[in-house]
Amino acid sequence: MLADPGQVKNLPGRPKRDPSDSRWLAACFERGAVTSCFVATEEFRVIRLHTRYRHDLTEERTREKQRAEKLLESAAIKLSSVVTDLHGVTGRDIMNHLIAGERDPRALAQLARTRARRKIPELEAALEGSEFFTPAHAALLAAMLERIDRVNAEITRLTEVIEQLLAPYEEQLQQAESMPGWGRRAAQDALAETGADMTCFPSGAHLASWAGRAPLDNSSGQRAGRAKAKKGNRHLSSLLGETAVAAGKTQTREGARYRQLARRRGKAKAQVALGNTQLKVYHALLSRPGTRYTDLGPDYYERQRDVRRQIAHHVGKLGALGFEVTHCRTPSPDPEPPATGRQAA
Repeated sequence: MLADPGQVKNLPGRPKRDPSDSRWLAACFERGAVTSCFVATEEFRVIRLHTRYRHDLTEERTREKQRAEKLLESAAIKLSSVVTDLHGVTGRDIMNHLIAGERDPRALAQLARTRARRKIPELEAALEGSEFFTPAHAALLAAMLERIDRVNAEITRLTEVIEQLLAPYEEQLQQAESMPGWGRRAAQDALAETGADMTCFPSGAHLASWAGRAPLDNSSGQRAGRAKAKKGNRHLSSLLGETAVAAGKTQTREGARYRQLARRRGKAKAQVALGNTQLKVYHALLSRPGTRYTDLGPDYYERQRDVRRQIAHHVGKLGALGFEVTHCRTPSPDPEPPATGRQAA
């Protein structure tokens, strides 16, 4: 059994000698003070190799795109300040014409597609420095774009392999995809890290703690600085940072929670808190096959606040009249059982 030594770090009575320490650890295990850690199965360890490598390639592609942007800026071309995606259809077409030798800002601006055509005057101004784009810049930019294309092809190939490996878990993938801010790739990466069996984690809070999305406070006295977050699965933590930001832009209950916390505590703490919530929802979904995420609405917290205010108001009024109030929520009525054939007849 593989266990975390932090479980016995603060237990009293630990001896100093190794033989006595071994007997003491065995006694702790027998009485349940030591529990086993999560270890992924061999199948999911193989899947992890692919998803993590795809993540590394995606980061490398991002770095190469940033190098291309800096190269254009060094030649006085501020294309990224106008075009939303520098490596989209419009940006890539303009860069290809720059490599081919086109230097006229008006001709380059006319290459804009779809919504970018509304920014043709801004594109002309951003491309005014194209005369400083030398053949040396063009050769270097061509090498960068070629490398980006190679990485894109490798990511596509890896994605096809991951789809084949996760084909038996299509139901779990669709459950994860139903959550706001989650896409196909996020569901694949999360399932590769946690596995499909949620019985390894007693609750959603245990899963959030394992992923490092729960606060940790080991100080028994006065702390000199701020509390630190728990170290967990860094791959799942980085994924939750992206899904939390994406969910914060949606008109859902999770989006409302992110915006509410971001106003009070800042965006960084809101990401961690929403990641904790998302993992709890993820655990609940995968623990119940066939279920999908059902949103409670962006006004969920306002409605809950209004209900609590009304309850407090009425309880206070009855208390002022001398009544002692005990209240509980009325259970929802059970649906009527379907009529049998004899009753229907």
